[in-house]
Formats: sequence, C-alpha cells, structure tokens
Amino acid sequence: MFRWLLLLILIVPALEIGLLIWAGNLIGPWWVILLIISTGVLGAWLAKQQGLETIHNVQNSMSHQQLPGDALIDGACILVGGAVLLTPGFITDAIGFMLLIPSTRKPLKRVIRKVIEKMMNRNTITIYRR
Repeated sequence: MFRWLLLLILIVPALEIGLLIWAGNLIGPWWVILLIISTGVLGAWLAKQQGLETIHNVQNSMSHQQLPGDALIDGACILVGGAVLLTPGFITDAIGFMLLIPSTRKPLKRVIRKVIEKMMNRNTITIYRR
C-alpha cells in the first residue's frame, strides 16, 4: 500500500506539471490560469452543495433510526473530491469532479464499499483467530 501511495505522490504531480505546460503552450498561460481558478471555484461550490445535501441525508437517516452508511461514504467522497479539486491540475480536477458529481460517484461508491467490506472481513478473520 505504501509503495502505491509513494508512486502516486511522485507520478501524479509530474504528470500534472507536464499537462499544464502542454495546455499552456496550446491555449496560452492565461487561459490555463483562468481554467484552474474556475475549476477551483466550481469545485468549492459543488462540494458545498453536495456536502449540505449529504448532511441532510445523514440527519434524515438518523431521525428514522437507520444507519447512514451510504451517506457516510458520500461524505468521504465529497471531502476527498473537494480537497483534490483545490489542487491545481487537470488530472486531479477530473478525479475531484468524479467524486463530487452524484452520477459518477455512484459506481465509485460501489467499489469503495467492496474494498471496505473486504478489509472488514479480513480484519474480522484476523481478530477471530487470535
């Protein structure tokens, strides 16, 4: 896991810099700067809107005495998506918008849920064996 994280930390910024330079040469540096600022502002607005909706869903689930599991995964996706959108770059912006837009977040939530369930099952077996 640490190796993948280290590779991600090294490779993604290098790709982002290359992509920003390429886009700057293609459309001009001022347009790239404007694009970076506009995706940050749009991402902050979308994160706020989706975050408030998720808080409402959690409160609604709790008032009906249900566990807000799905809403908690939404909240985590929105938090990560909003944070990633604040970093300049096109790759991170694409990932951030995928995590913030409900229609693209839905398939990612299924994958995240399966990973969490797999980790929980692995830990349960480990604890049970002790």
